[in-house]
Order: sequence, then structure tokens, then C-alpha cells
Amino acid sequence: MKIKDFASKYQIQPDTIRYYEKESLLNPVRRENGYREFDEECEKQIQLIIVLKQLGFTIKEIQQLLILRDESLSTECRDTTVLLLNQKIMRLEERIQFYQQALKVVQTIKELASEVRYLENIEDIEKLVLSLFQKDL
Repeated sequence: MKIKDFASKYQIQPDTIRYYEKESLLNPVRRENGYREFDEECEKQIQLIIVLKQLGFTIKEIQQLLILRDESLSTECRDTTVLLLNQKIMRLEERIQFYQQALKVVQTIKELASEVRYLENIEDIEKLVLSLFQKDL
């Protein structure tokens, strides 16, 4: 698959794909004419990158995780990675708590907004929304 089709399939800009290649996150095969050919391995790799990005990993952190896959672990590398993963776990737990609270707030707002006395509840609705701002990530 060529870069345009690959990028389109994963709803990513071709420039982003090139950037990932430059950062050694993707390694497409180069044809004789210089065109990139994205194979099944590239597809697995981009799926992994997408998921890790959604989880809040930076490009540098993704690179670090990919090194672990390809090389034997030193104690220092393992410890650094475990620390990174512990930080990500804490961050995800914080996000989960925030979204659980946000869900409750939105459900309450829906109830208040659906009542006939919406204007009487507007102040309470605004307070609920602002309570989320204070807890925002």
C-alpha cells in the first residue's frame, strides 16, 4: 500500500506518516523507484502508535517502548520503562476518575435541563459545569 492509501486508511496526514518514518517508528519497504510500500507490519505498527498516542504517550516515549521490543533489556532501561508506565497508569486513573465525575455531572445537567423550569436551574447547571473545570486534567 502506498503512503496516500495508508494515511487515508488510518485517517492520518501523509506528512505525519513521513514524520513517524523519520523518527524510526515506521519502516516501510522502499521500492526500486523510491516509493514507500506499507505492508502488514507497518499496519500493526501504526495501530500500536495510534493507541499509544490515544493513551497519552509522546513520540519519545513510544520510541522508548519500541526499543524494548527490539533489544534485550538492561536494568536501567527496564527501571526507566517501569517508571514511565507507572506514571501513565496514574494519569489514566486520573482521567478515568475525571470522566466518571463528568458523566455524573452531564447526567444531572440533562435532568435539570429537561425539566420545565430550565431557567430556574441554569445557575445550578453552570455550577456543575464549573465544578468540572476545577477538576479538569
